[in-house]
Amino acid sequence: MDDTLTPPTCAACTAQPGDPQRRFWLMTTAAAGGVAALATAIPFVSTFAPSERAKAAGGPVEVDIADIPPGGVKTVEWRGKPVWVVRRTPEMIAALQGHDGELTDPASAVAQQPAYASNAARAIKAEVFVAVGICTHLGCSPSNAPRGGNNPSLPDDWPGGFFCPCHGSTFDGAGRVFKNKPAPTNLEIPPHRYASDTRILIGDDAAA
Repeated sequence: MDDTLTPPTCAACTAQPGDPQRRFWLMTTAAAGGVAALATAIPFVSTFAPSERAKAAGGPVEVDIADIPPGGVKTVEWRGKPVWVVRRTPEMIAALQGHDGELTDPASAVAQQPAYASNAARAIKAEVFVAVGICTHLGCSPSNAPRGGNNPSLPDDWPGGFFCPCHGSTFDGAGRVFKNKPAPTNLEIPPHRYASDTRILIGDDAAA
């Protein structure tokens, strides 16, 4: 008895040269291999080709400020952070004065802002305030707290500004933190510049 193992047969192997059946099986096998190779390559192509969102994540964000009413605020996203653009009224600008002694860093000595925003208004133009809306304590998002807003967590002489409900940190209308609060520093001012009288580029201060 012959114990030699007989290898398995397949239609492509047993078909004779020129046999249409052989050509069919060879074409089918090649096509299947090509599909598998393509399926394997697609995830790598997707990985190395960044999305439009990813490419824009670190770039400047242009903001139209023409439609922000006096006292209003517009929030945009820059580098994954919320950025406030506030149109201050003359009353809001005046309220930035007179409470320096209550602030941790009234002169903005800590570099939480570009040099051109190291002033009492912490802005290029006093009437437009641009700030990252993230508390410098643990990264919560403060809320707008206008003067006379009847917030029981704020003092009666509150000048207006921002209040963080997470741990009670308070900031004036220029994002300067009040003393004896959990937040250690003023709110961050992102680099920005005016592209025109009604448009601001956040993340670009080359011509500020």
